[in-house]
Amino acid sequence: MAKSSMSKMSSPKSRTSKLVLPEGSAIALVYRLETAQAVSLAKKVADHLKEKNFKVLTGPEQKLIPGTKAAKTKDLNDVKLIIVLGGDGTYLRAVRMLEGRNVPILGFNMGSLGFLTAHSAESTFAIIEKTLAGKMVLRPRSMLVAKINRKGKTRGEYHALNDVVIERGSMSQLINTAIYSEKFLVSEVKADGFIVASPSGSTAYNLAAGGPILHPESPVFVVTPVAPHSLTSRPLIFPDDRELSFKLDAKKTQKAHFIVDGQKMTEITPDDEVVLTRSCYDHWMVREPDHNYFHLLREKLKFGDRS
Repeated sequence: MAKSSMSKMSSPKSRTSKLVLPEGSAIALVYRLETAQAVSLAKKVADHLKEKNFKVLTGPEQKLIPGTKAAKTKDLNDVKLIIVLGGDGTYLRAVRMLEGRNVPILGFNMGSLGFLTAHSAESTFAIIEKTLAGKMVLRPRSMLVAKINRKGKTRGEYHALNDVVIERGSMSQLINTAIYSEKFLVSEVKADGFIVASPSGSTAYNLAAGGPILHPESPVFVVTPVAPHSLTSRPLIFPDDRELSFKLDAKKTQKAHFIVDGQKMTEITPDDEVVLTRSCYDHWMVREPDHNYFHLLREKLKFGDRS
């Protein structure tokens, strides 16, 4: 369950801001687990930061990087930056680790795709130097908040950077789900599941399921059915100031898996109502000032490539 302590949404006029790290600030490292290359780079990054007089911590639930302090959850309150060395899965693990704290993340890709970890591993020290020199900017990404309500009480609250998924899991039958927007029925759909994706998550599971690519600063989210049992069931884009809710059909579906950013959190039943809104807190990514999202699409997904 995420804490509500991230910085609140910025206004459209202040979509970016400079990242300034005073000397002596605490920086946490999160690396790709059980990967020798990531562990080796983490050690080098830690040494480099200590030489610059920064306090370096190893993120929770990881093997301690030599010469650093093991960060406990309470230590993250004082961290000013997280550096991720891994793939997008490692990045999302760092987001979960923060539990809603207002800490920007600088990601270096050591995985296969790297939409969230947009900087190459080869550029690690050059980008870190630019970051320490105050030459990088913070770009906001909207997040989703999902509440699971049962009999008038909230039994779970979760924040997601990429997506929230309701799916049948290993069960053989499709799930029957009613979708509501502001309490108005949108549709009743029979499918393997449903993806509710933020703009950041639109290039993840949503894209694989046939959903649209959303610009990362679009004030919307998208609901995409997974393998629907109807040709008329298509992805729907909603303004992110609307409340969406999902409820299983008690006559046809007994339970479903509830997944947040790729991690199964719980199971839901027809007694539950899943309510989704945009979180009032944004996540902040560290980017170069001339970062180009469309270049990222072309590079990572070969977007528009006709060859």
